[in-house]
Amino acid sequence: QVQLVEAGGDSVQPGGSLKLSCVASGVPSRGYSVAWFRQGPGKEREGLVRIYTGDGETLYADHVEGRFTISRDNASNTVYLHMNDLKPEDSGMYYCAASSYKIIGLLNPTPFPYWGQGTQVTVSS
Repeated sequence: QVQLVEAGGDSVQPGGSLKLSCVASGVPSRGYSVAWFRQGPGKEREGLVRIYTGDGETLYADHVEGRFTISRDNASNTVYLHMNDLKPEDSGMYYCAASSYKIIGLLNPTPFPYWGQGTQVTVSS
């Protein structure tokens, strides 16, 4: 049974930084895909970035590339989302999602069967 636990959400001022974490359990040791999604108030869930822990391959959404960075610590089954230069429009609930397979293609929530509970990020002055 795959389980995901996110942490690190907080309230920050515009221009600030945050690091979110996603700890996975029950995942295959050969590698698995993790993606971060965000859902703002009244908005659809949007894909931000994806990583395959087996080889480190990543895919970023255009609107976060350069500001957000995904990394992983395979020893602890943890995937991090480093967010810099945060803007008010980055506010929302952030979710990590996982699949036991290497996911290719667009950042779409459909291929990910496992989801964390979410962590709230608020960017406001």
